[in-house]
Amino acid sequence: MSYHNIKVEIENHIAIFYINRPKKLNALNLAVFAELERALSEIKEDENVFGLFITGAGDKAFVAGADIFEIQNLDLHSGIEFSKLGQKVFQMIENLEIPVIALVNGFALGGGCELALACHIRIAAEDAKFGQPEVNLGLIPGYGGTQRLPRLAGRGKALEMLLTGDLIEANEARQIGLVNRVVPKDDLWKSGWEMMEKILSKGPLAVKAVLEVVHHGFNTTLEEGLFMEANHFGMCCASKDMKEGTTAFLDKRKAKFQGK
Repeated sequence: MSYHNIKVEIENHIAIFYINRPKKLNALNLAVFAELERALSEIKEDENVFGLFITGAGDKAFVAGADIFEIQNLDLHSGIEFSKLGQKVFQMIENLEIPVIALVNGFALGGGCELALACHIRIAAEDAKFGQPEVNLGLIPGYGGTQRLPRLAGRGKALEMLLTGDLIEANEARQIGLVNRVVPKDDLWKSGWEMMEKILSKGPLAVKAVLEVVHHGFNTTLEEGLFMEANHFGMCCASKDMKEGTTAFLDKRKAKFQGK
């Protein structure tokens, strides 16, 4: 299926999504969200896709925010629907059962920061910048920023960013937990592939279980999360992958997982 506002590639069973509006610093609009929703639905059903990278086209921006030309005409009802659409698409990313790594190659502002937050892991180039500057426009984040940012960076730092609209450098983003790694820009893809390959070398059922339990555990009580953890632990124990993994460990050899 063809796309115009995003670019989709598949390489070695890994999907790569580029937000592809470099002349607009990859700003998000309704067309981007519609294409992301289609592309996410496709890879969700594709058993041959084992991981996903999300990045921005060009060398200036990951995503520099939402398209202001669309936002300026919103009213109460259309604003709610616009927010719900972005939230829906970003929840699709967060809910994927394959690892999703954001490769932040430049500005990640507003909706771009929220897109990065929805990914499972974030690797940033040294010159990347993050921020939620919506208050400068008389707005608040609408795609999950008020909820995901405090969960990652803590309430105090998140409120500072949300209330001042100030941008932070990549290294500060790493220090507060918003970013997992900061690397030289020329090493961004290398670092991303190394991490993805390392994750995919593990037991596939275990990787899927970790994503599911951690995600759902954040949205429930500790007791319910522990109950889910125990169930998924038991299901892993009943798998051939666990038998292979433990046997390989004892035999001091590399495990050959089959996802069964």
